[in-house]
Amino acid sequence: MRQNFDVRGGPQLGRQNLPKLRDAMKAQDLDGFYIPHEDEYQNEYLPACNDRLAWATGFTGSAGAAMVFQDTAVIFADGRYTLQVRDQTDRELIDVEGLPEPGPFGWLAKQTLSGKTVGYDPRLMTPNDLDTLTAAAKKSGADLKAVETNPIDQAWDDRPGEPMAKVVAQKIKFAGLDSTDKRQTIADALKEDGADAAIITSPASVAWAFNIRGGDVACSPLPLARAILNNDGSADLFLDPRKVTDELRQHLGNTVTVRAIDELEPAIATLKNKTVSLDPALASAWFFKQVEDAGANILKQRDPVLLPKACKNSTEISGTEAAHIRDGAALTRFLHWLDTEAQSGDITEIDAALKLESFRDELSELNDLSFETISGAGPHGALPHYRVSSASNLELERGSLYLVDSGGQYLDGTTDVTRTVPIGGASDDMKRHYTLVLQGHIALATVRFPEGTTGTHLDALARYPLWQAGLDYDHGTGHGVGVYLGVHEGPQRIAKPWNSVALRPGMIVSNEPGYYREGQYGIRIENLQYVTEPADIPAGERKMLGFANLTWAPLARDLIMTSMLSPAEHDWVDQYHRDVLERIGPLVETEVADWLRAACAPL
Repeated sequence: MRQNFDVRGGPQLGRQNLPKLRDAMKAQDLDGFYIPHEDEYQNEYLPACNDRLAWATGFTGSAGAAMVFQDTAVIFADGRYTLQVRDQTDRELIDVEGLPEPGPFGWLAKQTLSGKTVGYDPRLMTPNDLDTLTAAAKKSGADLKAVETNPIDQAWDDRPGEPMAKVVAQKIKFAGLDSTDKRQTIADALKEDGADAAIITSPASVAWAFNIRGGDVACSPLPLARAILNNDGSADLFLDPRKVTDELRQHLGNTVTVRAIDELEPAIATLKNKTVSLDPALASAWFFKQVEDAGANILKQRDPVLLPKACKNSTEISGTEAAHIRDGAALTRFLHWLDTEAQSGDITEIDAALKLESFRDELSELNDLSFETISGAGPHGALPHYRVSSASNLELERGSLYLVDSGGQYLDGTTDVTRTVPIGGASDDMKRHYTLVLQGHIALATVRFPEGTTGTHLDALARYPLWQAGLDYDHGTGHGVGVYLGVHEGPQRIAKPWNSVALRPGMIVSNEPGYYREGQYGIRIENLQYVTEPADIPAGERKMLGFANLTWAPLARDLIMTSMLSPAEHDWVDQYHRDVLERIGPLVETEVADWLRAACAPL
């Protein structure tokens, strides 16, 4: 079993640990302390030893922050976690506020804290966030103090050990490019920008640039590592020596020096008078101070690995396509099971999650899940990032909707797919809302757009049908996805907030509009798709980019109100189902194939 359903977090953690934290704060003369969700590596999914926000408050969501003072504490979470954060925290000890408004910095700016000292850990904050925190503290009258040792680390007496998974090579048949060639391309870009070196702080960037993978982060094959890339193509790779094998050293070659992670600080000190590239959105404030103290010049720019990593090469696209077809067969077998054996009302959310996991496990190529399955029955489907536990486990009741968001990690690709299906009959409201979400999904799947277009420009297309009905959803529409890397990656994103990164050929993004009726049901339809090369449009004047679909699994025909669809939308659904049948039909057993033909029949 790759996932467990133990109860995590909860208000008892705040009750137990806030007093310990406050004692540690007092020992450092701190009146308050800022706790971000992110760890030293700016990871979204954290090793257990770095999940400081959960330890202090009990909240286990993948985004959030807290401000803890001696007499009060406030936690901040966005719309995805509105209900979860209230369930997991003790409301008598911790107040709940929103993200992004007011957010921890907006809240702090409105407080009166003259004479108070607020601490922060510079290893956990980017300079951009630190600038905002500094401005907020100034407005409140508080003094800021960078701590040498995080008071949570001092107070956490049963803290888990750091993960020690071996680091392995990602073969070129999956990567498509030799790691030496990758690093030389980055080195050439650094030289052109006038930089002598770049400090790469993101584990995903390190993994891509060196063609390596690890197992230090749940559901993401990431090694907790750092690197210094020089503009001549040579590099220093910093990671725990216990993770290094002779095979890894041979893979890395003579241009890479493997060093212990504790050698990073003295290595930075040798960069005096050099120009060093650092990403202020990814590298922590600690790195900036170390480089400044070394007497080096800082070139603030985007991590030079991000764009090359985001724009998949032809091998990565081909591998991802193959992974999605295999994964689609497993998901289709699961959807058949849901439709034929899980309609009784006795199947639970955990039963369903384990059944889907078992179908993926039958694929020998599966290395891990890409995230813990979101298995949401009825009202739990209305929680976009719901995690089922033994305490919350609901039955898939007849007359309800079931939302399942899941994915797998394969050597050749990473998958992420959401389907919503009826259990028993569905109401007209359920069907209408499903069809509105489907119309938004189709709009984003079929759009053609000029070069220079960002995800922000396209986000409204997926929301438009819902907006016209007075509805919306409180999460982004699309995120980047790696190739046997993180299921969430940037710099591209499709969402309301401004994103300046133009969509480029080879970028993989999710297409996942949704609708959530609190306390009743949730609907989300998610496929992955990648940006195609600019191409002519008949009678057009400019070449346009577009999207090619990656995900293949049937939609819920019983939830589609065909009367709401335009002829073009109707044709899109029928063509999509023809493509699903062509790709998936030959991979499943006869009984499932017969069911799939009916599920993919023309509307």
